Amino acid sequence: MSYRSLAADRVYKATTDDLQPERKNSVGTVFKKAFGTLSSSPRRRLSEPLMSGVPVIGTGNINTPLRKMPTSAISEEASLLSGMRSETLEEVELTGVRPSLPAVRTFTRGNTGVEEVYVDTDNGPVCVAVQGDRSRPPILTYHDLGLNYVTSFQTFFNYSEMRTLMSNFCVYHVNAPGQEEGAAPLSDDYVFPSIDELANQLDHVLRYFGLQSIVGLGVGAGGNILARFAYRQPTKVEALCLINVVSTPAGWIEYGYQKLNSRYLKSKGMTQGVMDYLMWHHFGKGTEERNHDLARVYREYFEHSVHPGNLAAFIDSYVRRTDLGISRSTPTSESCPAGRRLSMTTTLQMPIINVCGALSPHQEDTVTLNSRLDPTKSSWMKVSDCSMVLEEVPQKMCEALRLFLQGLGYAVRLGRPPLTVSRSAEVISKSIRQSTSKDSVRSSPWPFRITENPLTA
Repeated sequence: MSYRSLAADRVYKATTDDLQPERKNSVGTVFKKAFGTLSSSPRRRLSEPLMSGVPVIGTGNINTPLRKMPTSAISEEASLLSGMRSETLEEVELTGVRPSLPAVRTFTRGNTGVEEVYVDTDNGPVCVAVQGDRSRPPILTYHDLGLNYVTSFQTFFNYSEMRTLMSNFCVYHVNAPGQEEGAAPLSDDYVFPSIDELANQLDHVLRYFGLQSIVGLGVGAGGNILARFAYRQPTKVEALCLINVVSTPAGWIEYGYQKLNSRYLKSKGMTQGVMDYLMWHHFGKGTEERNHDLARVYREYFEHSVHPGNLAAFIDSYVRRTDLGISRSTPTSESCPAGRRLSMTTTLQMPIINVCGALSPHQEDTVTLNSRLDPTKSSWMKVSDCSMVLEEVPQKMCEALRLFLQGLGYAVRLGRPPLTVSRSAEVISKSIRQSTSKDSVRSSPWPFRITENPLTA
């Protein structure tokens, strides 16, 4: 014996009518009509069953009364609603809300104060970008493989704290031949200079601008070129800041990879394999997970903005590099009297800060370079959680460079930037670590002598 209520009949008719083949309605229309019919029916109390003989769910019986909200809760809710003013919602102006998004990183000539000058050398013209007042003390920079002065230094020198420091200097950005932005393809009969010849080109740059001595800032291959120039012309280099620099010749693995990359660049252009190697060279492993946005920008730059033939010539020159030829002398009983040490005649004589990123693939090479430098005139600094120091942690590198230059006697009136909460914790952590190594600080010619990185919190 079956019983069908009026509402059930309406549901049944609505669904069966819509399922007729001559009426092409969607399933959504069927349910809308069915539930719309139910909603149009007279309202029932919740305690009243939809079908006779079927109890309400959760009551156990038709006659079981429904649970009601406690009186105390009702009164509390009423008091809260009564105390809330509707005018408070009208006082908020959504038009005044602005999202705080980071600035978009671009590799365009955004600094109007930079003047590009082409200097003639024995191996062709070299593009030098001059930034700042030429009457100020000079800082000369040199970029790494696949980059130029814009992609390697523009973001760092546009950093807020770095702008204040650079107001005391004039920066000369040197580009390797054919590596500047928008450079024309190198001619087929052009012989790209070797690494030693690239270092000799710096002498022409200094003579052209009338510079007696410079402070060098080099990254990767550019740091190797600056170190060669400083070793051959020690009186023209006052100090060096080297980042991820290799001082030894290329090994068999590096030589094979780089020669393969050069061949692909000349024949097929920027392939995926060449791009992956360049990303590893600059960022090491785990770049995408560590800094996805920065890695994406550099990938797009390598793919669309780098001239493959010009880069191949630079890679061929760098992979054929020789050893720097420097070494740390050790005193012997025959050549050195007791209580005196040998003069360092086979290594770099100027103050040097040797920087590497903790995630850089060239970290061991920087340790090898540090073992060849005079310990009384050099410092090795490892910056944590980064590989491309100037791009990933510009605030730490800016502070290290400021202390380095102030130790040389420059920008002595420039104080520390105002401390924030995060910077205060960083300074406290740095002070604790420096207090535990007072002996190494006391033996340094500058106030920031370090063997480990004091700038990481």
